[in-house]
Amino acid sequence: MTQAVLSTDLPLANKRSGKVRDLYDVTLENGEEALLIVASDRVSAFDVLMNQGIPMKGAVLTSIAAWWFSQTRDIIANHLVSTSVDDVPGLDDEWKRKFAGRIMVVRRCKPTSVEWVVRGYIAGSGWKEYQKQQTVCGIPLPAGLEQAQQLPQPILTPTTKDDDHDRPLTPEEAREVAGPEVYAKLEKASLDLFRRGTEKLAEIGILLADTKFEFGEWNGELVLIDEVLTPDSSRFWPKDEYRVGISPPSYDKQILRDWLETLDWDKNPPAPELPADLIERITRRYLEICERITGHAPTEALS
Repeated sequence: MTQAVLSTDLPLANKRSGKVRDLYDVTLENGEEALLIVASDRVSAFDVLMNQGIPMKGAVLTSIAAWWFSQTRDIIANHLVSTSVDDVPGLDDEWKRKFAGRIMVVRRCKPTSVEWVVRGYIAGSGWKEYQKQQTVCGIPLPAGLEQAQQLPQPILTPTTKDDDHDRPLTPEEAREVAGPEVYAKLEKASLDLFRRGTEKLAEIGILLADTKFEFGEWNGELVLIDEVLTPDSSRFWPKDEYRVGISPPSYDKQILRDWLETLDWDKNPPAPELPADLIERITRRYLEICERITGHAPTEALS
């Protein structure tokens, strides 16, 4: 099995690390200040970073995000400039070979202070809330819904963007945080993107249960940023395995979450060691969804 990439340490300025991605400052040939996003193979669950990674996961996320950016430009502009390592100044051939297929050069945007979550089915934390009070993020829903049931129409359920745990926002709270004009534009963009994703995925037998989008401002324009409709930001269900009343299998790291739930682990660091066969199963799942969505293996999808 290919070895997982857990760190990057490129010879570039101002490295910052998230759970999966590392960011660097770069200057484009035209003098524009931009960001380099490098997707590692790190994986987290229950907000805890695992000690091992999932080989090729970063390449999968990059390929899928780039594909969706190209498929949604007519809905809203995005921050992507290039996915070619040749467009990254300051990298020699060895670095380029190591990180080909894992990078996105993007415009430097000011992110909104909201994560824009859209749900088409009732699942996850939404299902837990609904069982208690027949709402999701404070939005009333019809009585009698079952787990994983499709909602009458997709709903926007925004959250805060916190370092540790995102907090659900009601539409009114999100409108106040983002501002009425920004909220109106991004509510429409989020729902339009969700519909586009639903339609495209339906063509290959996949249901889009829910997803999150992030937006930012660049030169006074609102644009789509970060990643889009990837297995790390979305819940994908195989249509042929979908049943109402159960939690359907997902094309994401749900395999990891399910395995962790079988352990006597309190969901706090240190993370348990992951067995090799589990890592291999998760890797296969990520590679499968990449090929189904883009039509190619990860590195081929960017060529």
